[in-house]
Amino acid sequence: MPKIRVLVVDDSVVTRRLLSDVIAGDPDLEVVGAAATGRIALAKIPRDCPDLVILDIEMPEMNGLETLTEIRKIYPRLPVIIFSALTARGATVTLDALALGANDYVTKPQAGSIDEAVRRVRADLIPKIKVFCRGVLAPDKAPDRPELARASTRGSLVRPPLGIVAIGVSTGGPAALGNVLPLLPADFPVPIVIVQHMPPIFTRMLAERLAAKCAIRVREAEAGDRLVPGYAWIAPGDRHMVLARDRDAVQVILNQDPPENSCRPAADVLFRSVVQHFGARTLAVVLTGMGHDGLRGCERVREAGGQIIVQDEGTSVVWSMPGHVANAGLADEVLPVEDVAAAVLRRVQANRLASASATLERTASSSGR
Repeated sequence: MPKIRVLVVDDSVVTRRLLSDVIAGDPDLEVVGAAATGRIALAKIPRDCPDLVILDIEMPEMNGLETLTEIRKIYPRLPVIIFSALTARGATVTLDALALGANDYVTKPQAGSIDEAVRRVRADLIPKIKVFCRGVLAPDKAPDRPELARASTRGSLVRPPLGIVAIGVSTGGPAALGNVLPLLPADFPVPIVIVQHMPPIFTRMLAERLAAKCAIRVREAEAGDRLVPGYAWIAPGDRHMVLARDRDAVQVILNQDPPENSCRPAADVLFRSVVQHFGARTLAVVLTGMGHDGLRGCERVREAGGQIIVQDEGTSVVWSMPGHVANAGLADEVLPVEDVAAAVLRRVQANRLASASATLERTASSSGR
């Protein structure tokens, strides 16, 4: 049976051994080469013909960003997963790598035993390798993939004005958010809350980068933040984000309740909480990502009469999170990522205008009696 061929690139002998042991422990994978520098890796790719490259960032002679740049010039479709340190520097260069075309990243284990490190890396890395190299495996071994579903067409009922936009996103998220949030105007009329599956530090760095590009204000959420229009809050890594009402305002609450869908923060947690406070005034947006986080939350949104937009397969790095929602028939629209911002703005503005028009008609009717 065919196996997924992996090239490991890291200047640390210990790390190369760790990654090689993890990969060799899976019957569907094999290590076809290892390299201590980017230059060696570039020489090995045409010889070893890997299906995927695991790439360190901090290396001598040619670092990971330089290596990735060259890989993308020559092999634009070769999947690359960054093996990144869970530090401020690691977060910065990982986001740089994603902007340069890396498919995803896995963070290096912190303190702990070798066995714990192996378990952590195996759980994080192996599913990503198999998703990006799905076509290599026999059909019965490939990860589940949601079937493409048509966008559902809903009746043109007058709905209450939208009061919030809730976004769930994972693999490929920084680029997707970078295609959506900068297109929203500074006077965007409702608040935005976001779950991006990322560890601590990374979410803060992501928020800072998006803030520099956007007319709306983007920040990493802090406990007690009050939701106001024109702002977007990103849930911090390792914290669920939920909402609570404080008199006439809605504020952010952060907690470390158990992970859901192996995620903390989780989109399902956020979506449920948003529906609790906004009901039919909720617009949920599910962008690219692995797994099915957001599916159950979108069921709650639909039950409450809210609206749902998902990213399409063609523009998703991984069409699993949005694909599951679309396949369940929950989505009002399935759109390329470049069209999502316009659809969000159109729905927010249309519902507000329709509600205002209905109010005027009721007022005029009452006055005419």
